[in-house]
Amino acid sequence: MHAKQRPRTFARTNFSITTPKCLAFANFQRMDSPNRSEDRRILGATLVGTTIEWYDFFIYAQAAGLVFGTQFFAPASSDNPSLAQVFAWASLGISFLFRPLGAAIAGHLGDKIGRKKVLAGTLILMGVATTLIGILPTYAAIGIAAPLLLVFLRILQGLSAGGEWGGAALLAVEHAPKGRRGHFGSYPQIGVPTGLALSTVVLLVITAIIGQEAYLDWGWRIPFLLSFVLVIVGVIVRSKVAESPVFQEMRERAAESSAPLGVLLRDHWRLVIRAALIFCGNNASGYMIIAFMGSYATKELGHDQVSVFLCVIIAALAWIALTMYSGGLSDRIGRVQTFLWGYGMLIVIAVPVWFLIDSGSLWIFGIGMLLFIPGLALSYGPQSALYTEMFPREVRFSGVSVAYALGSILGGAFAPMISQMLFNRTGMVWTVGIYLMVICLISVVALLRTPRNLADAEL
Repeated sequence: MHAKQRPRTFARTNFSITTPKCLAFANFQRMDSPNRSEDRRILGATLVGTTIEWYDFFIYAQAAGLVFGTQFFAPASSDNPSLAQVFAWASLGISFLFRPLGAAIAGHLGDKIGRKKVLAGTLILMGVATTLIGILPTYAAIGIAAPLLLVFLRILQGLSAGGEWGGAALLAVEHAPKGRRGHFGSYPQIGVPTGLALSTVVLLVITAIIGQEAYLDWGWRIPFLLSFVLVIVGVIVRSKVAESPVFQEMRERAAESSAPLGVLLRDHWRLVIRAALIFCGNNASGYMIIAFMGSYATKELGHDQVSVFLCVIIAALAWIALTMYSGGLSDRIGRVQTFLWGYGMLIVIAVPVWFLIDSGSLWIFGIGMLLFIPGLALSYGPQSALYTEMFPREVRFSGVSVAYALGSILGGAFAPMISQMLFNRTGMVWTVGIYLMVICLISVVALLRTPRNLADAEL
């Protein structure tokens, strides 16, 4: 820490709001780590790798909303297009069921052999699965084998995603100075909206060049094939960073658990459940932006695909900026309070926003999408730091990965599918908002049971 700075306590025991001056500088304090170039390398590596991982994940989500219902679930599509879309969303959600397995494997290995090696493996697995989807024949070519192979490759994506985030979060936060964990931890967090923006830009450019009809026919494969190049870049970048100092200290002391996953499930299972519930509301809301909203706008409201892509890009850029800000903000007012502000915003707008979106105006649709972003960012930016501080170091990789995976299942896994079913059943899209409100309230209850002094502890 800088010689003239006094140590500060960042946790709060009340819900007071910091002054505007504090807010303005929450994310712009000088980095006081002794090796700033290494810090930048670490943060860049977590951001680049996580961005590539989520680029791969999001191009599947967007293709599920636009293409897969007709290309891979053709029999259902010809008789009942809405049912085919439910099947497509189900293929998106089913991989979440395998995230805990990926998290368990990656977490166990990460607590045993280190964060860096596991992160390289998860990135390669995601890239291979995504590239293979890009060359997969459709139902018209190979029949029932097409959706089965699609689901299998999607499962591989889920295994990879289950281990990716936890490793990236720990690599960033465990390198951070004590008063900067929220800021450092925001870098793997912004990999999610950055991946969303990158994938949407690629889809937008391809659609603009070849046209929407060609995109729906064969052009959707191009973003999947580009993943191969991006993964090579990500592996190279991550190979140049140092291992987490916390893990190195554990290794020097021979302090790692012989069975970290077993210890986690035996001694810390309540903590895993609480952490998962904290995340589920944000994850469900995020997949409204990523998947359901865009599909609803094109298929139900009749907006053209390029315009919807532009709305998604603008929303993703706002998500990036506010997520970075909220990570630093949590260093000032506390992780829990930042989360609670975010969930409060999501609960307030969950139902009214759908009346705006349903107005039929593209501009109002874009505004409605943007209204989700402040709450989404405030309940996501501090997550890496909060999760890292919640779990003891000996089981930390296992703990954050399994909790994140379970939260994804409870939150986003089937959120687009459930939303589609609610709309199909009621014909009223605002019922999706009721669904989101309930999930966010569950997350609030979990947060209220979380200590507010975790940031004071040594990692």
